[in-house]
Amino acid sequence: MNDAVLRIRDLKTCFDTRDGMVTAVDGVSLSLGRGECLGVVGESGSGKSVTFASVMGLVKKPGFIAKGSINFEGRELVGLDPKNYRKLRGKEIAMTMQDAQTALNPAYTVSNQIIEVLLAHDETLSGSRKAQRRQARQQALEMLQLVGIPSAETRLDDYPHQFSGGMRQRVMIAIALACKPKLLIADEPTTALDVTIQAQVLELIADIRDKLGMSVILITHDLGVVAEYCDNVVVMYAGQVVENGPTGAVIATPQHPYTQGLLRSIPRLSDLSRRIEPIKGTVPELIDLPDQCRFMDRCTRAQASCRDLIAMQDCGAGRQVRCIAPGLAGGSDV
Repeated sequence: MNDAVLRIRDLKTCFDTRDGMVTAVDGVSLSLGRGECLGVVGESGSGKSVTFASVMGLVKKPGFIAKGSINFEGRELVGLDPKNYRKLRGKEIAMTMQDAQTALNPAYTVSNQIIEVLLAHDETLSGSRKAQRRQARQQALEMLQLVGIPSAETRLDDYPHQFSGGMRQRVMIAIALACKPKLLIADEPTTALDVTIQAQVLELIADIRDKLGMSVILITHDLGVVAEYCDNVVVMYAGQVVENGPTGAVIATPQHPYTQGLLRSIPRLSDLSRRIEPIKGTVPELIDLPDQCRFMDRCTRAQASCRDLIAMQDCGAGRQVRCIAPGLAGGSDV
């Protein structure tokens, strides 16, 4: 992808624990185009959040990036010093965390939390510090209006606990978008929200993406969300990418047994008599994993050769899969 905003190549992120070395991200590679929305899917423990915490430079001891490359707009981020990372975070790359309730500071008003980002990164603010704060406050108001906070001018000096869950998520997005970043990483932006509010938040992200022309990474466990909002999808399992490609193609003809299992576990209104088929077993412990297919113990098509190291392979139309016997086991009407 020539016009890629973000390129990750062979990323490996580890955590040194008392029980041993946990390899949370193992050989992850992906690309994100300008203006593209990329969905990253997988169950808890698959490495989604750690991958993008690595991109944001938020992995600290006992965690570390063991190898790999993270290239953003032509700049290598692995090994970037903290001072330059602080200049980048919030200005060019922004991330919304899973739980707005815990991510927002309960001791500060929402306006102060937006103003803080603007004072740190917005070079258009001018004059004295007082004048800059006045300009930043006006921009904070505009951001709350942009994300659809009702009567935003009267809510500027409210605290996070005075907002509903959906409104807190909107405030989080307003903080992330304050400096109009080139890349927004939305980590489970609809966690703990009811279905109606989920749809509103996702529509909001899609609308702002179109208005600002920014790229979006949507981290989620919900393939239904990915089907509706994402151009391409990356499926992760046990720290590795197991399938990727255009969203429509991956959902219509999933090649990896794990992707097929995820789709079979989704309830469908089109067939209420159809039983949900959960994937049997659990994600393996990420300590001292053998060099074999990590889905092998849960796969109904496993064979002896699955005990060998399995690399990603092309399967046409811009798609890749980590499986020695990829194939369709039933499409999806997600």
